[in-house]
Amino acid sequence: MKIVALVGSNRKESYNKKLALYMQKRYQGKLDIEILPIEELPMYNQDDELEPPAIVKDIKAKVLESDGVLIVTPEYNHSIPAVLKNAIDWFSRVDRVLVHKPVMIAGGSGGVLGTVRAQMHLRQIMNSPGVSALTLPGNEVFIGAIQSKIDETGELVDEATIQFIDSVVENYINWIEQTKGY
Repeated sequence: MKIVALVGSNRKESYNKKLALYMQKRYQGKLDIEILPIEELPMYNQDDELEPPAIVKDIKAKVLESDGVLIVTPEYNHSIPAVLKNAIDWFSRVDRVLVHKPVMIAGGSGGVLGTVRAQMHLRQIMNSPGVSALTLPGNEVFIGAIQSKIDETGELVDEATIQFIDSVVENYINWIEQTKGY
């Protein structure tokens, strides 16, 4: 299955980028995960949506051609970072590449709640009329104290977290199969 990943952080040492890279490696036998460079997208401007820059066209085409989307995001001020919101804004206009696309959401933060509020807001965005994505229900991956669960090499080392993500990924694969042709 071809999955595109959107990392909601453009920080060089982002734990969420490390988590996405870890998932890309761990599930390579089941999922072909490509992390898209959404940090390279220009700020969304409605004046440009009918003739967007090449990078926008390229990334939107990859989303459209994928079997699903993995979003791995931190939480900033109880919401998602601007880099992720900007990508979603581009994806929700004109050809609307997220419509009926199966989406899995994961994220980690240094706090105890993980990314619970950001994910709640992101789920609302995924349900908006311009997006209309098929977000995997009931499988929230909120990783609290992520700095203690990913080592210096970028490996997830907390066994309970690994097992939980394994089960959510299996549920996501099943969700993709269930929603094909929707």
